[in-house]
Amino acid sequence: VHSHVDVYNFSAKNWTERFETPKEMAHSHLGVASDGIRYIYIVSGQHGTQCTAPPVALSFVLDTKTRTWETFPSLPAPRYAPATQIWKGRLHVMGGSKENRHTPATDHWSIALKNGKEWRNEIPIPRGGPHRACVAVDDKLFVIGGQEGDFMPKPGSPIFKCSRRHEVVYPDVYMLDDTRMKWKVLAPMPKPNSHIESSWILLNNSSIIIMGGTTEKHPLTKRMILVGEIFQFHLDTMQWSVIGKLPYRVKTTLAGFWDGWLYFTSGQRDRGPDNPQPKKVIGEMWRTKLSF
Repeated sequence: VHSHVDVYNFSAKNWTERFETPKEMAHSHLGVASDGIRYIYIVSGQHGTQCTAPPVALSFVLDTKTRTWETFPSLPAPRYAPATQIWKGRLHVMGGSKENRHTPATDHWSIALKNGKEWRNEIPIPRGGPHRACVAVDDKLFVIGGQEGDFMPKPGSPIFKCSRRHEVVYPDVYMLDDTRMKWKVLAPMPKPNSHIESSWILLNNSSIIIMGGTTEKHPLTKRMILVGEIFQFHLDTMQWSVIGKLPYRVKTTLAGFWDGWLYFTSGQRDRGPDNPQPKKVIGEMWRTKLSF
């Protein structure tokens, strides 16, 4: 696991600096949201490698101008990989996995970004679980994909090895409308998809682009299958399409958009063109011109 931030300069086209994260901050399964201007919020997550437990409820905010960290009010309860987004002046956190790393959570909390002191209860999400994309568009909040269940710590293991548990990956899409404050079920993704929490961009407030992920396990081997498609969700029709493919299948990649180019970097890629199982963790960056 890592305890640092790497910074990429799109204008210079290279990685320009690295600085440390707070010692108390979790290393993985974080909830992450940005105001798109200056601040990045980090919520909950897991310390250490493999299936280290339990998760933490600690939260932090990064000032990207000064490269300084401050603590933020902790979540009401620890969570693994909750859906996290800034919407209507509040930081919203929902779903994820509970303290045992496997049980899906449906809780939905929010806190004011300006002088917020306490988290308040919001409308629970219809289906719980971690590793989902969460996107705010005007007066609507979207939660996309994800899974129920995850590996759990192996009892008695001194190095926190994982024990396999049943996981269900789903294509579900939910929308919370500010005018009704009620979750609505939308058209599902073209295939079940998880591990996409940072694998998306919002394009001109007209569509959501999602890259890669993981889908349902192989029916016989029960091995994880990675996703190589690029999906587009059209906000005018609320329908999905497949608009391209990545150079290889990859999960938990980081997506970005700059000056007409679609980027992705890091994550875990497949074993090869004929084997969709995960293998190598990557650090390379790719881009393609994106226009409609």
